[in-house]
Amino acid sequence: MTIDALRTPEDRFENLPGYNFAPNYVEDLEGYESLRVHYLDEGPSDADQVFLCLHGQPSWSYLYRKMIPVFSAAGHRSITPDLLGFGKSDKPKEDAIYTYNFHRGMLVTLIERLDPKNITLVCQDWGGLLGLTLPMEMSDRFTRMIVMNTALGTGDVPLGKGFTDWRAFSNANPDMNVGNLFKRSCPNLSEAEWKAYDAPFPDVNYKAGVRRFPNLVPDNPDAEGAALSRQARDWFSTEWSGKAFMAVGMQDPVLGPPAMAYLRSHIKGCSKPLEMATAGHFVQEEGDVVAQKALEYFG
Repeated sequence: MTIDALRTPEDRFENLPGYNFAPNYVEDLEGYESLRVHYLDEGPSDADQVFLCLHGQPSWSYLYRKMIPVFSAAGHRSITPDLLGFGKSDKPKEDAIYTYNFHRGMLVTLIERLDPKNITLVCQDWGGLLGLTLPMEMSDRFTRMIVMNTALGTGDVPLGKGFTDWRAFSNANPDMNVGNLFKRSCPNLSEAEWKAYDAPFPDVNYKAGVRRFPNLVPDNPDAEGAALSRQARDWFSTEWSGKAFMAVGMQDPVLGPPAMAYLRSHIKGCSKPLEMATAGHFVQEEGDVVAQKALEYFG
């Protein structure tokens, strides 16, 4: 099936501060043949450890610009994809294309294509809602995790007022100004940095993925992804044998300390959380600290 999609002009990505990474593309993923997926691939290609960094909504791989250099400096490889609809990846035009399984399937297929071993899952927001369901399916690949302000979409836990307010705001603003959102959320960003978050989205037509994600969070036990997420929750409670490092942006009104305490209670052997006192939802904006502390924890 050919999916009608937009591709952000390359000049939108010129001279973004802190983002001097070479682009990598794959255009023939099985089931996604008509779509170009972008990912960063930094550090030694033969490194023992691979950090798979997964972003959420409405961000893109730019979010990991402070963590990737820390991993590289320690001799590790990092792979950081842009989800379809975000960053330098193609953006299907139709809102209905974007489903939980559409996004998760792309990640599974990309991992199988790139074939990394000894993966440390690095996830936040939708990076966790999707990514935390992967280790149980690919337990031979995943050995560690760095978990930041995220959740499992199990459909059997109330979503909370913070999230329902966010979903209502998103639905009321189909042409959301992503840069302004980051400007408000991360007051220490320079103008060039918060504008970089807007780079993938020249106009409203590019924002179908941005619009869809809040409505894809499983809010009942039968929602797409909910049963899979409950399975993952049980698996992490009983089967997970890797190391898990947790960092919490304490100022996050949606996926802050209470949500992260609940998630931690279901990850066997998870570290005591690194509490980032000034960080909000987008913890990666203080990600150099998180990355360094995680590497120290992993030893």
